[in-house]
Amino acid sequence: MQYIDNAIFLILLVVGFGLFFKSLKDIYRNIRLGKEINRTDRKAERWAIMTRVALGQSKMVKRPIAGILHIFVYVGFIIINIELLEIIIDGTFGTHRVLFGFLGTSFYSFFTSFLEILALLVVVAVVVFFIRRNFYGVKRLNMKELFGWPKNDANWILIIEFALMVAFFTMNGADYYADANRFGHNFPISKHLFPFFQNLNLESLHIIEKSAWWFHFVGILFFMNYLYYSKHLHIILAFPNTWFANLEKKGKFNNLDSVTKEIKLMMDPNADPYAVPAEGDAEMPSKFGAEDIFDLNQHQLMSAYSCTECGRCTASCPASITGKKLSPRLIMMKTRDRLEEVGKNINTNGGKFVDDGKKLLNDYITKEELWACTTCNACVEACPVLIDPLSIIFEMRRFLVMEQSAAPQELNLMMTNVENNAAPWQYNQADRLNWAKD
Repeated sequence: MQYIDNAIFLILLVVGFGLFFKSLKDIYRNIRLGKEINRTDRKAERWAIMTRVALGQSKMVKRPIAGILHIFVYVGFIIINIELLEIIIDGTFGTHRVLFGFLGTSFYSFFTSFLEILALLVVVAVVVFFIRRNFYGVKRLNMKELFGWPKNDANWILIIEFALMVAFFTMNGADYYADANRFGHNFPISKHLFPFFQNLNLESLHIIEKSAWWFHFVGILFFMNYLYYSKHLHIILAFPNTWFANLEKKGKFNNLDSVTKEIKLMMDPNADPYAVPAEGDAEMPSKFGAEDIFDLNQHQLMSAYSCTECGRCTASCPASITGKKLSPRLIMMKTRDRLEEVGKNINTNGGKFVDDGKKLLNDYITKEELWACTTCNACVEACPVLIDPLSIIFEMRRFLVMEQSAAPQELNLMMTNVENNAAPWQYNQADRLNWAKD
């Protein structure tokens, strides 16, 4: 019977991790559909930012209550799953609490006590988050864009984390009452949660412990593979997303090398416009700006997967606050939806994308949303994992202006004035310096 348990355990372990790495491979492939971008400069600064923002949660605690609770869940859940190492060893070799003998009584007691305290903090945090999300009425967590799957996804994550912690306590509590002499100084939380266990016989306690152990193990594998379908991919991608973040000053947009080169050619009377570009010179891009996910860069696509859907960006957006259609969070959610749709298309068609007649622009993100943006960078500043929705908005605006000449009338008027009067305002060039006469 023991060998059957070990075999089932190993099968589940291999299948669970196999599916997990397949999902990571699909995500990696989808991200690489974007344009390559070199973000490997200033390495020391990037490591410092990743450590401070992704690991240290520095931007989360700007809203102290939510930030501290998030740290409880994040740190607690990650550290508690160090116990997965013990579970894997026990499940593979048929041992029980193998680290108890390896670490010794005192250190194992400290280890398990520390894990139980963290687990209790996780339970408190997820309960508060569930109440806050569903009953407290935080506006950014109850907007229309979260109705349906996004809201259900957030709730399922909280329920799964709660269930895993309950299984963790149940497993420990049953072990304590089954062998109090051995584990008398361990499990300071769980031994008080289940006082009725002391009335059960040894066989019942072993059944409860083993059932909770299996539930905890299978639950971890399920949670790990659920991440692919969930906003909680940020557990993994927050680290590379912050490392590859744009380190330039906020609001500084990139100039297209090809356009700069064309302007220099126009201003050089000796230049040959028909000359073959030298090696290393900027080539004319096939498209200005972004119409679909293929036109965005790889970091922008990674950011779509990294979005936590917390809504801090939208809550800070002046356009959204004043009732405009724009929501920076929804920009990222729609980008991810389109990216996932393209990924499924590739999977269905043997590894190649077959044109489905859809684009990110218009089919997912509307012109009204794009032109509502004031480019104030409030969303960029607010994001706890350094996502930049504005860069996507800007690239799609660039496409509308440079490829489709589809700028709003007010913007077209301004550009016409710049072309004719060398200023945004409609007056004669000779009058440009009148303001300085006095």
